Amino acid sequence: MDLLHFAKAMRGSATEAEAALWKRLRAGRLLGFKFKRQQPIENYIVDFVCFEQKVIVEVDGGQHADPPLADADAERTRWLEGKGYRVLRFWNDDALTRTDDVLEAIITALRANPSPQPLSRKGRGAEEAAPSYDSSRQEEPLKNSSENDQL
Repeated sequence: MDLLHFAKAMRGSATEAEAALWKRLRAGRLLGFKFKRQQPIENYIVDFVCFEQKVIVEVDGGQHADPPLADADAERTRWLEGKGYRVLRFWNDDALTRTDDVLEAIITALRANPSPQPLSRKGRGAEEAAPSYDSSRQEEPLKNSSENDQL
């Protein structure tokens, strides 16, 4: 089975924690940011990704605390970060019982990665183009990234 078909199959068998978080992320429900779930990115499938902001959210069970899975997760995170993504990892229990804290950490990460500015239209007879992002998203992050990663 290729990666795309495997990702589609995984969408139908989400964990309780993934399903609960997906209800809050889907359809632009989190400040209008669009997330996709069980999305292939080259050789990996990530739980949730906002491509616009290059933010990935992973929801892990306890098995991810033990080697070799923890080592594989660390390698995967380094690779994804090397591609410009910010990876946030949360435990299943936190996604279920501290959902608001998890969402706040995700919001902080989304706000820390503003959308790229559009290309200038100068030289084509037009005024400078306005920014393509929602300026209301451009607030200071509430926590630093190391705190977010530990939620």
